Amino acid sequence: MAGVRASAQRRAVVAAVITLILLASVSFLLSATATNSAASNSPAIHLAAVRRHAEDHAAVLAAYAAHARRLSAASASQTDAFISTSSRLSSLASRLTLSTIGLLEKEAKAQIKRARALAGGAKEAFDTQSKIQKLSDTIFAVGQQLLRARRAGVLNARIAAGSTPKSLHCLAMRLLEARLANASAVPDDPPVPPAEFTDPALYHYAIFSDNVLAVSVVVASAARAAAEPSRHVFHVVTAPMYLPAFRVWFARRPPPLGAHVQLLAASDFPFLNASSSPVLRQIDAGNRDVALLDYLRFYLPEMFPALRRVVLLEDDVVVQRDLAGLWRVDMGAAVNAALHTCFGGFRRYGKYLNFSDPVVQERFSPRACAWSYGVNVFDLQAWRREQCTEQFHRFMEMNENGTLWDPASVLPAGLMTFYGKTKPLDKSWHLMGLGYNPHIRPEDIREAAVIHFNGNMKPWLDVAFNQYKHLWTKYVDTEMEFLTLCNFGL
Repeated sequence: MAGVRASAQRRAVVAAVITLILLASVSFLLSATATNSAASNSPAIHLAAVRRHAEDHAAVLAAYAAHARRLSAASASQTDAFISTSSRLSSLASRLTLSTIGLLEKEAKAQIKRARALAGGAKEAFDTQSKIQKLSDTIFAVGQQLLRARRAGVLNARIAAGSTPKSLHCLAMRLLEARLANASAVPDDPPVPPAEFTDPALYHYAIFSDNVLAVSVVVASAARAAAEPSRHVFHVVTAPMYLPAFRVWFARRPPPLGAHVQLLAASDFPFLNASSSPVLRQIDAGNRDVALLDYLRFYLPEMFPALRRVVLLEDDVVVQRDLAGLWRVDMGAAVNAALHTCFGGFRRYGKYLNFSDPVVQERFSPRACAWSYGVNVFDLQAWRREQCTEQFHRFMEMNENGTLWDPASVLPAGLMTFYGKTKPLDKSWHLMGLGYNPHIRPEDIREAAVIHFNGNMKPWLDVAFNQYKHLWTKYVDTEMEFLTLCNFGL
């Protein structure tokens, strides 16, 4: 807004200068006429003509001086000349009377001549500066329009990526319809969970999603890449309304090669309530920016009390290599192992947190390296020891009004909760960018253990990059009849 006001002021000054120049020109003509006829007119008329001529030139030079200072178009000596000549003319005009006209007229005419010379010499330069200023104002206006267009584009892209495509909605409804039509064909969980679900010697993954097709791809790709698929256990947590759809899918299309899948709803965890969780309290209070499934990752130790280590996978990843090695990563005293994403000055804490807030300033460094969700190894024993869930609760309560970070993004909450407790994960485990970067090298994709379609170009959307989409679709179980009925373009 300050730039807009300054631009308006500059335009006003330019207009004033041009107007004064025009008025001065007219005044010159009138003054010349008055001077030529002075011999035949009364002394009072002659005095008025000389005085008006001096005052007009003084005003023009004063305007030039003000304009020169604003545009930095004149040297200091030229600006001083404008000011001094204008002051002399003003002083002369105030001293001109019938008794002093004879003494001062010659000096007044000399100063008027000097004023004409100064104004004439500066006019061309000032006209050029005025044109430059107008061009600058136009560029600024176009830049503002471009900025608004970019913001609108980002918003539209987020809406497109976050919305549920018609085909996915159709799939969920078809699966739910199948459950209602034949409930006995889709058994509920047994009263006592299988021992594999709580065996800390196995490889356990957590996935939070309401996208049944995406989760099926994560599970299928990880199982097929595993050397021992039967030792891999996938804990899938979804919203209660989508749980029946997940049950039908995995009842009809079980995970391949003996891998295990546990299907859970957020409502299956009694500790998740408004009295103990600020996440639930903010959701109950109507905060639409806080998505429950996104924030459930901060309750992993409470969800799986028997486990010692869990790998968190996002639902937009594809596994290309056996992930058993993640359970052999030396965590040291760290709680989280993740891909660090800072390159030079990019993607550091200053990008995600509001460092104008004293709480953030005191506890964090804006230069600290950020990391990414997608593939995260969590040491649940260290998590419990460091009381990370309690620390997360404190930050959530501080951010109730969204002053510390944007609550629509879950990453800043993780950056704060695991600050100083995150170990860098070797970049060969996690390749990002397939949802926004069309220029990833094929050899980098081939060598990555997990490829991540983070960004707006999700592989199940029509806007996905064609050169990457096959990396995801080859794991889709096309024998599921509902995919054809829901017009998936696979």
